[in-house]
Amino acid sequence: MYVCSPLKGDLERNIRRANGYCRFAAYQGVVPLAPHVAFSQFLDDDIPEERELGMQMGLELLKHCQGVWVFGARISEGMAKEIAEAERRGIPIRYFSDKCEKLS
Repeated sequence: MYVCSPLKGDLERNIRRANGYCRFAAYQGVVPLAPHVAFSQFLDDDIPEERELGMQMGLELLKHCQGVWVFGARISEGMAKEIAEAERRGIPIRYFSDKCEKLS
């Protein structure tokens, strides 16, 4: 399951939150995939070329996922791209609050 959540801004906090979303997803019986967390280990989101590379690699992985789980009240620019790609491909999308409460 593709985990879609913010990265930019407070990087450390957003990575902690994404890890929590992955934990939640795992306990729901799915295999979570949060590319933005993995890629932030070797790409610098503040360097436009590296951010774009990370986005492209994430979108490539998204193609192979059975669904997208979107977390949080705010949809970032990167998240909007991921959601648009999922919609374009007909991949199911579910929305959750930042407290992992199902919204749709």
